[in-house]
Amino acid sequence: MSERKVIRVRDVMKHNFDMVDGLTTVSEALRKMKHVETKTLLVNKRHEADEYGIVLLADIAREVLAKDRAPERVNIYEIMSKPVITVDPDMDIRYCARMFEKFGLARAPVVENGKLIGIVSYTDMVLRGLCADIKESEA
Repeated sequence: MSERKVIRVRDVMKHNFDMVDGLTTVSEALRKMKHVETKTLLVNKRHEADEYGIVLLADIAREVLAKDRAPERVNIYEIMSKPVITVDPDMDIRYCARMFEKFGLARAPVVENGKLIGIVSYTDMVLRGLCADIKESEA
């Protein structure tokens, strides 16, 4: 039996993400959003002792669109999740997937030495990790 190759979160994560301030309105944040494929806005720390936050596009749909709230009157901090569960870039994607399942996550920020360096999702783990590994082993 061959040894299974370890695929790390850093190998599959997206390096591009959108960071906003909690006081930014939903409408401003959506206007500034460049990386729609992440389906996520990460919320920056207000100070060193603070934690990162996260807003999914689904949160905006649920908390703003479905409730007929004006996006120019809703601040990101009102709908964000904080603190957010973060992932270490050296974590094996199998453990990351287990953690996502256990805590009901679909994506999470990747933090190294207290600094946000990327974002990872189930999609990244399957398409960039598992599928790439399968194709490599068939070659």
